[in-house]
Amino acid sequence: MRLYMQTKPVASEPPRYYQIALQQDLLGGWTLVREWGQPGGRTSLKRELYLERDDALAAFEHARDAQLKRGFHIMFSQGQESPYAAA
Repeated sequence: MRLYMQTKPVASEPPRYYQIALQQDLLGGWTLVREWGQPGGRTSLKRELYLERDDALAAFEHARDAQLKRGFHIMFSQGQESPYAAA
């Protein structure tokens, strides 16, 4: 499951982006990958490990909702469930 969000461009600044991905690892756990920054500029990456899918999905939804409240807009969604449900 992957979600790409972006802010609207402001004057001469490029838009910021926030990408969230939820992936199952080879041992049955789940990894939540969050990446944010400006295209072509400085970026940051954070990975969180979860043993249960429900915990990982809750963290995914929490990260999504927090960024939507900060003014990000969903640009691209990929995965088995629609991340728009709470949007």
